Amino acid sequence: MPLASTSVAADKFITIASTTSTANSGLFDAILPVFEEKTGIEPRVIAVGTGQAIRQAKNGDADVLFVHHRASEDAFVSEGFGVKRFDVMYNDFLIAGPKSDPAKVHGLKDVVASMRKIAEGQKPFVSRGDDSGTHKKELGLWKKTGIDVKSQSGTWYRESGSGMGGTLNTAAGMNAYVLADRGTWLSFKNRGDLVVQIEGDPRLFNPYGVILVDPKRHPHVKAELGQMFIDWIISPEGQRLIGEFTIDGKGLFVPNAKG
Repeated sequence: MPLASTSVAADKFITIASTTSTANSGLFDAILPVFEEKTGIEPRVIAVGTGQAIRQAKNGDADVLFVHHRASEDAFVSEGFGVKRFDVMYNDFLIAGPKSDPAKVHGLKDVVASMRKIAEGQKPFVSRGDDSGTHKKELGLWKKTGIDVKSQSGTWYRESGSGMGGTLNTAAGMNAYVLADRGTWLSFKNRGDLVVQIEGDPRLFNPYGVILVDPKRHPHVKAELGQMFIDWIISPEGQRLIGEFTIDGKGLFVPNAKG
């Protein structure tokens, strides 16, 4: 009997494919222990870029997908990899840059026009370059400027190929502009001379969704346990904990599950 019960206990975990922006912010460290204590289910998070998280979920290497690129999330469900997408929370993106602001974009509310100014002045800009939700957002904004930044890679436009924290470190070291999610920005301490230069454009909205990997596609998915996590994260308790999570008194995410 002890062996059997140990096996069951060891099996009571779920794998959540999520993003570096969520993990780096400290949100998971703050709220997941509450879920584990309440349910006895250990949530094991794989924190990578959104693109990689989606690939892992498509391969059946996760039970739950928790990311922030709406078009990719909708495609994940419509292609039969996920059961249903639920809103969880949102924050926004911002563009940080050196205090000296060589592109003279500080305070501009049009993010596309601001990025065009950065490019036209060939001022240093660091991209994540990692197929993450943040990277996808950035490329979508560059597309709106009409500028082919891929052809500029290695000049004023640099791709770090790393997560949000690593990319912010690179930008701080280079005194470069960078697109960041507000959660990681607020939790990031090694800012150097970087300050927020551009924020507030509705196009910088950053919603997060959670999806159960479809057990019809991958029968080994822990559908019942995974759904328990989803039900909890969108419940009043889960939403309250997200809303209460702050750094230096500032909220990092706004809960927005449909009650």
